[in-house]
Amino acid sequence: MDHVVLLLLCFAPVVHCYSSGLVTESCADLRPYHNGLSPQTGPAPFTIMTDRNSYRLGEEITVQLQAPSSKPFFGFLLQARQVGQQSPVGYFTQTAAAAQLLTCSQRPNISNASCGVTKVCLSQPSNCDPAISADCYFMSASMSPSDAAVRYEITGPSDGYISFGFSDDQKMGNDDIYICGIGSNGLVWLKHAFSTGEKAPQVLPLGNVSDVTASVQGMVISCSFTSMNPISTQRTTGFNRTYYLMFAHGPSSNGQIQFHADAFISSDKVDISRPQLVRIGGWPNIIKAHGSLMLIAWMTTGSLGMMVARYLKEMAKGQNLWGKDVWFLVHVAVMSLTVAATAIAFILSFIYAKDWSGGAHPVLGCLVMILSFLQPILALLRCGPQHTLRFLFNWTHALNAVAIKILAVAAICTGLTLIDSTLGQWLIKVMGGFVGWEAVFYILLEVHLKWKIKRTDTLESTMKSVDVLLMIIFFMGNLAFLVALLVGIGMS
Repeated sequence: MDHVVLLLLCFAPVVHCYSSGLVTESCADLRPYHNGLSPQTGPAPFTIMTDRNSYRLGEEITVQLQAPSSKPFFGFLLQARQVGQQSPVGYFTQTAAAAQLLTCSQRPNISNASCGVTKVCLSQPSNCDPAISADCYFMSASMSPSDAAVRYEITGPSDGYISFGFSDDQKMGNDDIYICGIGSNGLVWLKHAFSTGEKAPQVLPLGNVSDVTASVQGMVISCSFTSMNPISTQRTTGFNRTYYLMFAHGPSSNGQIQFHADAFISSDKVDISRPQLVRIGGWPNIIKAHGSLMLIAWMTTGSLGMMVARYLKEMAKGQNLWGKDVWFLVHVAVMSLTVAATAIAFILSFIYAKDWSGGAHPVLGCLVMILSFLQPILALLRCGPQHTLRFLFNWTHALNAVAIKILAVAAICTGLTLIDSTLGQWLIKVMGGFVGWEAVFYILLEVHLKWKIKRTDTLESTMKSVDVLLMIIFFMGNLAFLVALLVGIGMS
């Protein structure tokens, strides 16, 4: 055993193991430092062949390595370099199972230096420096003097990927994006894609992209590259246009990106040929107002109007004002407010969107608006209380109200999914609690109503006290949920 230990100690200074095969020390001059051998000076016994002798930017070249059967090679390191330059260019696609991609000198030196001077910069927190802070999400773009190419930089902490994109609006979908993520082998990859907004982005050919550098240090992913690809969204194409800048990051699984954990977007459209510091903005106030009005209409005033008509008639029995029952006046007043708020919210959304984009949400919203508009018209055309066909109005009015309520809840939920960029989608969860809270109290009030009908010996004052207590608890809870959702919309 002593001899074995001595042997290992003697050879330790000249043995360098690379179990991963990632011999990054050889990146600069391609020398195999790990085996202690000197470079070969004679003719190489191996052959490197390509499928073409000329090259144009963006084309793919197939490279093949061959060795004679008498002298096989055990490893290789291959780079493409521009004549007279030392930095690698382009990128390789792995085809052989025994080979792997090596990132050489690929840690980008990204900082906020020259932001607003030579490059456009977007960051979160505002004006953070990724060279100093590991919690800085940063993206920059700088045009070449000829306006033919753009140098992009992107960095930020993530457990899967970071990405940036160009959009015609402040909604995700129909966006030109670049994604920098960690593959299943732990190496960083770069992809060009087109975002649909509702499912995984459509991956595109990387195209005219060169000088790619990428790294992951701890949780911080960094990429920089030069692209001659024109920016192309659904509506516009070209460098000399203005776009909203988007940044998103999230987890990945086996190299496949998942739904983003967080995202932010520029407050205004940006021309990347004009260096500037880009401000981050949330959803436009007109959309926030739309969502807030719909929440107030169908989770507060609408609920109150329906409950007054269904459960609180007896509380104000015999009390009249201006020749009408008080419960009826309250019902008409709050439902009129509900329809008015719905109409205003509907108009605001179409002033902003000007189209039907957004999936199911605008369709549900239109159905809510149509049925809400019909409800007061049917009420005005109703027959008298003693008419033999009055039951038809009662049932139609009630069923239409229930249909509006269900469609409104569905519209609110789909709308929140469009604007909710919070970690864990907590706005949707709060909305689910909101709906569950209402459902529980509808059931309690319905059970209490049936119980009152059967218990003729129960004191009327006791029944009213229970009704009042249930309504107070219900609206206190509703108010708490409503405030939480309104705050979330305001912060989105």
